[in-house]
Amino acid sequence: MKLQDFKTALKQIETLRFELPNGQFVPEHFHITEVGEINKHFIDCGGTIRNEKTINFQLWKAEDYDHRLAPKKCLSIIELSEDKLGIGNLEIEVEYQSETIGKFNVEFNGTHFQLLAKQTDCLAKDNCGIPEKVEEKSCCTPGGGCC
Repeated sequence: MKLQDFKTALKQIETLRFELPNGQFVPEHFHITEVGEINKHFIDCGGTIRNEKTINFQLWKAEDYDHRLAPKKCLSIIELSEDKLGIGNLEIEVEYQSETIGKFNVEFNGTHFQLLAKQTDCLAKDNCGIPEKVEEKSCCTPGGGCC
């Protein structure tokens, strides 16, 4: 989800909630402790130099059980970040503490935000000899000749 889409969704809700991939929710008393732009400049295993930029939100649950971050306040934090940091309409990545710091993609389902597990991947499959996934076809389809 891009930053502008996130901001649009914030204007549609009364309560800011984030659902983890396991179906549990980040506790309601969370804080957004950081909003920033992450620039990842790297070389992949195929030798291609890459540059990726994302917006990073860091969620943190404190012992401040009475704290509730309203969508309007979250929007003001984002707008301050846009103004002071010059961040653009980039994809959002959310960090949240579990056994270690987890990084998640984010989507909006119409009522709340869903944190989606990120996966590693080889970006140079063709250079590394990794075959593309091929859909297996059943030989028992009409005209397949095996049934």
